[in-house]
Amino acid sequence: MQSDVVWPNGMEGGVVHGHEGVRAYWTRQWGMIDPHVEPKTFETDSAGRVVVGVHQVVRDTSGKLLLDRMVEHVYTLKGGLIQSMDIRE
Repeated sequence: MQSDVVWPNGMEGGVVHGHEGVRAYWTRQWGMIDPHVEPKTFETDSAGRVVVGVHQVVRDTSGKLLLDRMVEHVYTLKGGLIQSMDIRE
């Protein structure tokens, strides 16, 4: 990831910035839920972004199913590193 990466906050909305922002978000997220994301498809869109179709399964910490759906993770790369990621539902 680029040092100034922009990453979606899929739980609370908005975005987080930079390595520390992503680290804090992931740490908080994995303390509250048990997410599993399995890549299913990969393609490049007309803007050169990498679009990954993922099967997303999210459970609470007791194992109760919260979400089971397909979404797209859209990555913008710069210098071979992730500059930003967006989630398309």
